[in-house]
Amino acid sequence: MGGLVIHVCDREPFKTPAPLRLSTSSNRVGSRIGNSEAFADLPVRQEPRRILFETCRPRHGAPARDGRFHSPCITVCCPPDRWGLVMGMKAVVLCAIAAVGLGLTAARHADAQSFPDRVIKIVVPYPPGGPADVAARLVAPPLASKIGQNVIIENQPGAGGRTGAKAVAQASPDGYTLLLGGTNPNAIAQLLYRHLDFRPVQDFAAVALIGSDSNAFVVHPGVPARSVAELVQYAKANPGKLTSGATVGIGPHICLELLRVRTGIDITFVPYKGAAPAVADLLGGQIQIGMTSKAVLLPLIREGRLRALAVTADMRWPELPDVPTLREAGLDGVPAYLWLGLLAPARTPAPVIDKLNAAVNEGLKAPEFSAAIAKLGLEPRSMSPREFATKLADEARDWEAAVKESGVKID
Repeated sequence: MGGLVIHVCDREPFKTPAPLRLSTSSNRVGSRIGNSEAFADLPVRQEPRRILFETCRPRHGAPARDGRFHSPCITVCCPPDRWGLVMGMKAVVLCAIAAVGLGLTAARHADAQSFPDRVIKIVVPYPPGGPADVAARLVAPPLASKIGQNVIIENQPGAGGRTGAKAVAQASPDGYTLLLGGTNPNAIAQLLYRHLDFRPVQDFAAVALIGSDSNAFVVHPGVPARSVAELVQYAKANPGKLTSGATVGIGPHICLELLRVRTGIDITFVPYKGAAPAVADLLGGQIQIGMTSKAVLLPLIREGRLRALAVTADMRWPELPDVPTLREAGLDGVPAYLWLGLLAPARTPAPVIDKLNAAVNEGLKAPEFSAAIAKLGLEPRSMSPREFATKLADEARDWEAAVKESGVKID
């Protein structure tokens, strides 16, 4: 948050919950914010009647009336005939700024020092039982142990993860409400939906990366293709015969359409509301081509119920050493990974984020945690908040290019 702003208005003075006012009885200006109080002595000779200095802070997570987020400010309220008097009170205003600044600094320092002093909530924007939900429930115990407070999981599914993400974006930026965020609700949503009432990237602060996942490009065993090249050849020889499917508006959807555009094949995309029904139809032969995460597809590939033609990762999966990457198959530039991590509302104090980051990263080092995460198909990864924020920005750019090339449009 930036420096203080001074406003001068021509309305009559009124009281607010946290006034900064001039007092001739004590000759000092005081600022009370939260549990902190700071005073600056003032050489006041007389009381300027009907003049009141006020502090104002827009509610966390909500913009001011003009739609922008503002720094703390001082409003000098007085009738127009006393503007000259106010403008001449330079020393008073400077001392007032100092008082408010000290109060804000002390309050933030105290909050960071005492954090956490109550339960921390991780919002999972998906139903219970999915990979994101399981990942959150795996990270909660080591986080609670390291940080010394209970950590609870709250599922807020809906709108492809956007409902829960919005709730956290609008929560108080104090570190007690976190989002189990990821590629789909944060990097991709803003590219596909024009009418979001929150900003999936700008409204969040990076806390800690948990892990990354990659996808497999698979076909039903009835499709006579054992490589991407053979699939392209078969699809061109049989235009309109093949269909693909995935959850609409997420990474696999974008990748499948991107592959269609890149190869020039005539296949129809079938949208699904979740990975489970898409995989069920793929196993039943209602659709012939699919893509989703390692955790979902690896067991089915090993059982021979689906055939993997490529993986999106930078390197081949150790479990499937004979399956090439998409780059090796001649399709470069397809986003390789889906990430999962913890995010906080924007403007959460840096010391709070640092505490959370250190606790999560320490938990990731535990062998039992790494083994549990690996069972989900995730690769555990530790990053500082700055590194994680840079990673998120890079991911957003990669997916923006993919969405534009694929031509996918939803809203």
